[in-house]
Amino acid sequence: MSIQNFVNSLDRIFTWITRLVVINILWFFFAIIGLIVAGIFPATLSVMRIFRKWIFYDKDFSIWSTFKQEYRKEFIKSNLIGWILTIIGIILFINYLLLKSMSNISIVFPVAFYILILFYINIVIWSFPQLAHYNGSISQYFKNAIILGFGGFHYTIAIVIYMFSILYISLKFPGILPFFTISIGAFGWVWISINLFQKISIKKH
Repeated sequence: MSIQNFVNSLDRIFTWITRLVVINILWFFFAIIGLIVAGIFPATLSVMRIFRKWIFYDKDFSIWSTFKQEYRKEFIKSNLIGWILTIIGIILFINYLLLKSMSNISIVFPVAFYILILFYINIVIWSFPQLAHYNGSISQYFKNAIILGFGGFHYTIAIVIYMFSILYISLKFPGILPFFTISIGAFGWVWISINLFQKISIKKH
């Protein structure tokens, strides 16, 4: 490898490190602007849309302006999806605690509950990537999330493993949380999702 190639490689590496840090900081900034409860979901969507642009080689844009634009554009829809999923998650957790406290319960109830959990996980994993990639209604996102989740089950497993790995590393080394956790987590999530979306698109043609 020539010195010029080595310098170019280093430049690309440092460019991506800088981007990841900037995106991570912007996520925290816009989440706080939305008072956390209303800011987390549009901030997450904004991160995913920026990474989508970069994955498709669209790099000639202002990160700040694009982040702000995407945050405002889908503020309501992203919050609706996020809070619907959050409320359903809370209800499922309460049901889990109730099932756990019951004795002599038929096996049918736990089995049905865990099937519901599987559906829920698929909707959580695939709703936001769809919102970042497609235009549609919330009901369409939820319905398609189930189809994507089960139809591309190995992609779903890959996202789960990836996100848990990022979470584990972040808890092990909490110093990376303010700089990399959100951005690296979102990048992998978007990249794996786009691979499935493109595969489906090729099959349709």
